[in-house]
Amino acid sequence: MNYQLITDSTSDMNVDLIEEIGVYVIPMEYAMDGKTYHNYPDYREQSPHDFYDALRAGSSCSTNQINPDTFQKIFPSYLKEGKDILYLCFSSGLSGTYNTARIVAQDLSEEYPDRKIEVVDTKAACVGEGLLVYLAGLEMKKGKSLEEVRDWVLANRDHLAHWFTVDDLNHLKRGGRISATSALVGTMLSIKPVMNVDTNGHLTVKEKVRGRRQSLDALIRHMQQTAVNPKDQIVFVGHGDSLKDAEYVADKVKSTFGTSRVVINNLGPVIGCHTGAGFVALFFLATTKE
Repeated sequence: MNYQLITDSTSDMNVDLIEEIGVYVIPMEYAMDGKTYHNYPDYREQSPHDFYDALRAGSSCSTNQINPDTFQKIFPSYLKEGKDILYLCFSSGLSGTYNTARIVAQDLSEEYPDRKIEVVDTKAACVGEGLLVYLAGLEMKKGKSLEEVRDWVLANRDHLAHWFTVDDLNHLKRGGRISATSALVGTMLSIKPVMNVDTNGHLTVKEKVRGRRQSLDALIRHMQQTAVNPKDQIVFVGHGDSLKDAEYVADKVKSTFGTSRVVINNLGPVIGCHTGAGFVALFFLATTKE
């Protein structure tokens, strides 16, 4: 295999998974209280717990897409070695990173005409993006060509289900996902949104339930409705400094479906800026993403 698999840190894979499949992860930037951080997979600049504690204390946070200069430094480092590139990118429905990467790849293709640079929109986010990248990496480890892995991602990205809920509605309000009135009333009545990422890679509110436990159980219910052979899948659970709730969901997956491998990963700061602490999500292959 003479190609390098690359993704961005919104994939929220832990270091062990990254090393297992040999993917290079581009750290994305976020700013908190006037200071800029890089979201490395090993959280060397700020731990998830410290990040979410700061949000709980009222710190403000913002994010940036990957800029062209970053791609212009990273991509050639592999092209000069004679390697092709397969870049699996954060959803174009949530960031301009995909379009930036495509433009840079087109320019570099003229400079390196003998090399291939494939940029694929995963239409996925956070730990869901991570699951898609991880599964693609397993295909690569089987000896599949760049084109075969690319086609596998294109065939499966609309079947990678993202179901999640949040505990603090104010972050969704700030991001324009719900109105101020909905946030106020929902907080008073303990109404929790159950959301997903649709086939266009956008976040959508699919239903509202009352109570935290009911919202977690709703994730399992959606998996029951659409999962493909859940017993034999690798399932990912993501959380924003809410490990006990993530473990509850993981245990329910195991007991309900008999799934043997359920991986729990942290939700990093780039998505966490917009969801706040208490985010819990379930990711799996399904008949339909929605």
